[in-house]
Amino acid sequence: MAKTIQVRVDDDLKDAADMLFTSLGLDTSTAVRMFLVTSTETGGIPFMIGRGIDRDTAVRAAIASRTSGGHFLTAEESLANMRAAMKTGAEIGI
Repeated sequence: MAKTIQVRVDDDLKDAADMLFTSLGLDTSTAVRMFLVTSTETGGIPFMIGRGIDRDTAVRAAIASRTSGGHFLTAEESLANMRAAMKTGAEIGI
């Protein structure tokens, strides 16, 4: 059985998000499911949260990780993982 999540957001934010997700070939519900799947797979919020995040430092750290042999998933790998997790969730009723 599927559960429903309702979230109240400002009209302008919803419209902007809908336009963004549409441009990426997604609807907002799918984008939210992707966020939830990625959060559960990684065990946390799948992006940095905080005050005064130094994005340059984060980018440098990612580049250093990659150049030292760290692996980043391709977009295709990420989508495949998310689709598999969503399918598994649907099969077990999540």
